[in-house]
Amino acid sequence: MAPQSEEEECISGAALIAEALKMQNVEYIFGIVGFPITEIAVAAQASGIKYVGMRNEQAASYAASAVGYLTGRPGVCLVVSGPGLVHALAGMANANMNCWPLIVIGGSSDRNQETMGAFQEFPQVETCRLYSKFSARPSSLEVIPAVIEKAVRSSIYGRPGACYVDIPGDFVNLQVNKSTVRYVECCPAPPISMAEELAVSKTASLIAHSRKPLLIIGKGAAYARAEESIRKLMDQCGLPFLPTPMGKGVVPDNHPCCVAAARSRALQSADVIILLGARLNWILHFGLPPRFRPDVKIIQVDICAEELGNNVRPAAALLGDIKAVTEQLLEHLNRKLWKYPSDTEWWSELQAKMKSNEETSKALSLRKQHLMNYYTVFHHIRELLPKDCILVSEGANTMDIGRTMLPNYHPRHRLDAGTFGTMGVGLGFAIAAAMVTKDHHPEKRVVCIEGDSAFGFSGMEVETICRYNLPIIMIIVNNNGIYSGLDSGTWKEILELGEPTTRAPPVCLLPNAHYEQIAAAFGGKGYFVQTPEELQAALKRSLVEKCTPSLINIMIDPQSDRKDQDFHWLTRSNL
Repeated sequence: MAPQSEEEECISGAALIAEALKMQNVEYIFGIVGFPITEIAVAAQASGIKYVGMRNEQAASYAASAVGYLTGRPGVCLVVSGPGLVHALAGMANANMNCWPLIVIGGSSDRNQETMGAFQEFPQVETCRLYSKFSARPSSLEVIPAVIEKAVRSSIYGRPGACYVDIPGDFVNLQVNKSTVRYVECCPAPPISMAEELAVSKTASLIAHSRKPLLIIGKGAAYARAEESIRKLMDQCGLPFLPTPMGKGVVPDNHPCCVAAARSRALQSADVIILLGARLNWILHFGLPPRFRPDVKIIQVDICAEELGNNVRPAAALLGDIKAVTEQLLEHLNRKLWKYPSDTEWWSELQAKMKSNEETSKALSLRKQHLMNYYTVFHHIRELLPKDCILVSEGANTMDIGRTMLPNYHPRHRLDAGTFGTMGVGLGFAIAAAMVTKDHHPEKRVVCIEGDSAFGFSGMEVETICRYNLPIIMIIVNNNGIYSGLDSGTWKEILELGEPTTRAPPVCLLPNAHYEQIAAAFGGKGYFVQTPEELQAALKRSLVEKCTPSLINIMIDPQSDRKDQDFHWLTRSNL
């Protein structure tokens, strides 16, 4: 038989999808295989894409979205039809709220079985339109590369977000002649847009005439890789700055202009606030009184025009790439030879408040008591963590107190519950960070610090971590509950009173649960910790271990809480 000519060479749908993803520089796929998408995962591995098999589609979608944030190119979440896709909607919604690029590829019913009640039949394309920037099913195998290129491009252009591509089950093994396929080159990086010069000039004037300026650095600035230009702005102009949770590290937390320790005072008293990739949503209390001055002048810098003017009419709006606009602003301020004085009453007020808050936190961290509190735990963790580690954090008090006590020195080195306030992201984010660091910065450590409640959302991903030998250090700050819990004695008394479903407080979890045994069961290292000395010893051993995951289960006082706050953590809108 004569060999098949190149013009007649055929390719399967699975291989075509893998080729298209590889062409778009996709490096990682996270998912759970099954009918009809197993062959896609196999083909992806054959093409050189790394496939990480997860234990839940939610965690897989969280991991893929974190890759998008860390690398600037979307990770892929591969899921089966129906329930598998529904589970992944959580990660799609989270990616959209965080403005992170993500591609979800879902298998679906065979085309000739639509409307017949096929296995796991579900209106997937229509459903995903609510949670994504782009949702489509290729009309034929020939257009798969073009649809995937559009999905990748849509996920990173403009405001980043999630995109969905639906693959009918009969497409996966169907063959097509390669000569008929519409191949598409890799989409380039997003075009750089700059703000109007008039708006930049107005902004520079507002800053130069401010008495109490404040710069707020959001995770949009981190995603935009704007750290170099923003650090120049800080060094040259000496503005007090405040990072949002995932904006930490764009400028190091130990920079002399960082006023994070006086957050409430800075927000409440500033007369001009510059937002660099930060939104006036619940995290920044909507920009409204009593958390902000009624007459505060807001300057917004954002890639998305629709964001400008949300909740507060800005005094100046700069639409464009954060990095490019910051450089424009620097140029204008340099012409004025302007620098904010370091001897103002504003600096004195902020420094006094920072000193007071830091002393309060230090006193709490050094308090001697039978069981550790949050501040004691984070004090000892901070003493040992490498400055360049990637911190993943989730939980209520664990995340909030950890944000204030664990500094970040590098951009994109903190991942947390984010804009959507999503619990359950921790281990998925940690797995994504570990995969990226393994390939690009193998010397970096990934440390995932969670509350015991947050750990429960995705705890089975410990098996994934151990299966792939990812040396993640998992730290559970265990207070036996959600917000607070009960000690074992009180729990026993409640059980003696009768049925726990009618007696036990809804916030309670099982006291003294040995979560560290989960890691040990899968071949990792597990440590049960009750004292500062045990914590130090366990963390030191975990940091020395370069190939094996570790889980440190830290028991704290079940009633441990945050220090007194000027305001409740959640400022409710009056709108």
